[in-house]
Amino acid sequence: MNLSDSQIEAVSYGEGPLLVTAGAGSGKTRTLTQRVIQLINSGVKPERIVAITFTNKAAGEMRERILEETHAHQKTPFIGTFHAFSSHILRKEAHLVGRSPNYVIFDDADSLRVIKKILKSFDLGEAKLKSAPLFKHKISEVKTELKDSLSLTEIEREVFLEYEKALKDQNAFDFDDLLEKTVRLFLENLTVLQKHRNRFDHVLVDEYQDINRVQYELIKLLAGEHKNLSVVGDDQQSIYAFRGANIKTFLDFERDWPKAKIVHLGENYRSSGNIVRAAAGVIKNNRFQIKKELWTQNPEGALVQVFGAQTPDDEANNIAERILANGLRESAILYRTNAQSRALEQALNFHSIPYEVYGGVKFYERKEIKDILAPLRYALNPKDIVSKERIEKTFLKAVREKLIQDLPVLGRELNLMELVGYVLKTTSYFEYLVRKYENAEDRTENVRELVSFASEFKTLSEFIERVSLLQANDKLDKTSRDAPIKMMTIHLAKGLEFDDIYIAGANEGFLPHHRSYFSEEELEEERRLMYVAMTRAKKVLYIFFYGLASRFLYEIPPELVKFKTADSLEEEEIYLD
Repeated sequence: MNLSDSQIEAVSYGEGPLLVTAGAGSGKTRTLTQRVIQLINSGVKPERIVAITFTNKAAGEMRERILEETHAHQKTPFIGTFHAFSSHILRKEAHLVGRSPNYVIFDDADSLRVIKKILKSFDLGEAKLKSAPLFKHKISEVKTELKDSLSLTEIEREVFLEYEKALKDQNAFDFDDLLEKTVRLFLENLTVLQKHRNRFDHVLVDEYQDINRVQYELIKLLAGEHKNLSVVGDDQQSIYAFRGANIKTFLDFERDWPKAKIVHLGENYRSSGNIVRAAAGVIKNNRFQIKKELWTQNPEGALVQVFGAQTPDDEANNIAERILANGLRESAILYRTNAQSRALEQALNFHSIPYEVYGGVKFYERKEIKDILAPLRYALNPKDIVSKERIEKTFLKAVREKLIQDLPVLGRELNLMELVGYVLKTTSYFEYLVRKYENAEDRTENVRELVSFASEFKTLSEFIERVSLLQANDKLDKTSRDAPIKMMTIHLAKGLEFDDIYIAGANEGFLPHHRSYFSEEELEEERRLMYVAMTRAKKVLYIFFYGLASRFLYEIPPELVKFKTADSLEEEEIYLD
């Protein structure tokens, strides 16, 4: 297989710690795979190698390529996710953590059921019962960050201890246990740690920039003696702080592993020259990073095309029109928050463009949207049993009784926005979201987007009719997984690539998000999100904004940008500065 000089340097490195810093589209997973192959071909026994990935898909592809290019068919390296590797350890040591080897693994729904049962047994009331997801989040935080349970409040700690007892009684682990129990076992039992250290001569890790605290500790414990640790990643694509990833883990590699070899992969094999240079112009402004030169031998390609608009609906229509002009070829629309999909879905539906919301739920199918629409529908039509049942299922007894009593009258007396305000205030819906969901901010933004859309209508009936027609139109057979247009958040787009990329909402408040304004670290993560979005494009990159353009747009070298007016798709030689 043809490798670049930098890839060869990484693949052929001998023993000791190795950090491969890889730019977007530079073939980092391919490099890690070839390093495993090189180790086996140089005489390292396959079974003494462990390669850890973040997804089963990546592990499967790596395993297939290694088996093709080596003779390691009888004995093979361990290739799998962090959870798969930890489960592999726990099957051998289950008795030391109070389980038998045939333990089961509870998924999130299983865990939630156990927590709800515990809360019910404590007789804490209906409100606490509905807060089960938050208790689950707190328990997960203790495990993934290796905290002491004393860091919890008294009631949280009681639930935590009961939950741990329930898992043990049922011979079960949850997903967080797989890593946390393995790490704690290694920390508390040096004999077990040494046994598993002695099984492996080389540890390799993909997407190193995404590891959290417990994953970091597992790697450090496993490779701490022989120090043959090879990691590949891109600090410029570190965008998962909300999952516990810490960019400092990547940046501190040389401190944690003295005498480490550093290899930079800067050549991009994916994108056109103009896209690579535009993305490089943006990301170079981050202070917390390992500097690397980004370049490509690919053709220059088209300039980055930037469209200005007045409103999110104007922006969405511009995107839909550009997609139609391009002939519905395979493309992706990327956005910072899920709430942005409302206007985009509406525009795509209006233009009869097939689309798929990749890895997510369509706007009007989201729980919080249905929760707010149900009282509004009931206010319009008190005979709507489906909406009444949703009210009864969602809200506490006193709240639902008040809604059912008041809404038929208020639906006639209040204007639309007064009625929306009544529903939000009576249900304390934003507080309800905070109580119940760890992603309350995202759900709140979805509700605010619905309220913003409602403000465009004069009457309740007009609004409900429009929403119903949008939903009916959305159910037409044009949203299959074969749809050429994929819609997704930038977070979900990481690792994917498309010929054409449409970035929506590249304006202040969304990208960067307003929550990041007062933190340099968070603002730099927003810039990394912009970089990730830009580098998903192979051939053409379209960036759209409305209102105040994102500061990141001004960081793109002006000679690489073609700006287009808000009212026309005709090209103009106007630059953002």
